[in-house]
Amino acid sequence: MSPKDGGCRVCCRGLYSCYWSPPTDRKRRCAGCWFSVVILVCLLTLCWMYICMVTFNDKDDVNWKGFAVMKRWLNWFMVVIVVSAVLASYCVLLLLFALFQVALREPLHLHWLHKILLLLGVILITLGILGISLHWRMEWPTVLLSLQATAPFLHMGGVGALTLLSWFVFHSIQRAHRRGSKILVVVLFFFACTALYLCPLLIHSPCLIDPEDLPPKPALIGHRGAPMLAPENTMMSFRRSAACNVTAFETDVQLSKEGIPFLMHDDAAGFLLRTTDVKEKFPDRDLRYGANLTWEELQSLNAGKWFLNTDPFLSVSQLSAQEKEEAGNQTIPSLLQLLDLAKEHNISVIFDLKNGDGLANDTEDTVKAILGSGIAQDLILWLPSTRREFVKKAAPGFVQVYGSMPDMDKNGGDQLNVKYSALSTTKIRELRQRNVSVNLWVVNERWLFSLLWCSGAASVTTNSCHLLRDTSRPDWTLGPTTYRIVWITLDLLSLLIMFGVFILQMRREENLVGLESERTVPLLAL
Repeated sequence: MSPKDGGCRVCCRGLYSCYWSPPTDRKRRCAGCWFSVVILVCLLTLCWMYICMVTFNDKDDVNWKGFAVMKRWLNWFMVVIVVSAVLASYCVLLLLFALFQVALREPLHLHWLHKILLLLGVILITLGILGISLHWRMEWPTVLLSLQATAPFLHMGGVGALTLLSWFVFHSIQRAHRRGSKILVVVLFFFACTALYLCPLLIHSPCLIDPEDLPPKPALIGHRGAPMLAPENTMMSFRRSAACNVTAFETDVQLSKEGIPFLMHDDAAGFLLRTTDVKEKFPDRDLRYGANLTWEELQSLNAGKWFLNTDPFLSVSQLSAQEKEEAGNQTIPSLLQLLDLAKEHNISVIFDLKNGDGLANDTEDTVKAILGSGIAQDLILWLPSTRREFVKKAAPGFVQVYGSMPDMDKNGGDQLNVKYSALSTTKIRELRQRNVSVNLWVVNERWLFSLLWCSGAASVTTNSCHLLRDTSRPDWTLGPTTYRIVWITLDLLSLLIMFGVFILQMRREENLVGLESERTVPLLAL
């Protein structure tokens, strides 16, 4: 077997180019363009994979939108993650094969099948970006927020990658025949290095903080209980969240036909369909809101089997047989049941009112039920904005919580409850200095919890209280001075390595030129 038919060459040639004979000169000229396309698509897929990973915290929003359209509960976000991971892996492998081709001095010629697959990948990512921009726009602030948690490490990884690629870049400069091409590559590489080396000047992360300045750990509020451990908005779920030492239960209150407050998140067209067997029990009933069903009818519904059947958080396998049996027999609880549990454990309760049309007295009925339960008023975190003045007079001991800064400032409040991406980390720090207690929802991932911890959030509403409970420190913190020393040292080390690679490339090229000259002289003499 000739050197040109070695196993590594054949493998790279077959997987990247799918050809067995050298391509024509025309194909060689186009090969460089397609190599650039492979690099760009690879970077695009990696960026898209990054977006998918940092938005994983809000995967339930995607699944809920899928349910609203398809009327079937499925982990749609995981489908997106799997497809994106396959696409990113394919593009990275294709780029590696291309680099192997260059290292082995094999001509580059991308097969037409790869071209089609790359085009399909670009189309899929474009549709994904359009989907976020049109239907999930609130996630873009999450991506920007994530950069504050990952930027220092992305910078370090980028410097390392650029240092490794410097060999290929210098090799390309030396092999380029046209002076203009050499100048273009040098200029582009110079600007890339400069931008990467200096980008830490623009990195402002709350986790770049000295240990003594780290704020206290945010308190945990159980979002509908502990929905990763038990069916949401059931007594089992709230008991499991109490075991996680949450400081408050978060839920949603609706009224039955008799005006009895009960716990249920979904309303309007999706009322009861996702989390109960109402479709089988009452197939012909109007299910737009809770007032169409009596409390007795609501209690007859099973509110736990859906959790075992759909496994929304992929956590059912972690439950024991006894816990699965308990989860499968859950019913819709009343607000009074939750208040009794809150009294027992001295845990606060925060909730929204979701009662549909025609229920102007929902605030009065809910306040009446709370006052009749005997729970201490300071354990009630009153969030609904409707009829707030009535609530202040009827129950002056309730803690008034506001869903927006203008509303809070207008009423002179000091309790704010907003989505985590609604505030910048700088704004959270400013509010903390004003002694405003900021609760952020819904925070499930450690990286996000760590970032908000460093920012000074007072509490977070979470689905994963059992995981965040055991977090004793943020994922990372680094003093600003220490970070400056690290990135300057890393940049200088990268420059030193690149300089060494450049010198080796120059000597190698000189040796090759010398060998060519030695071979040419005897031939000329003949």
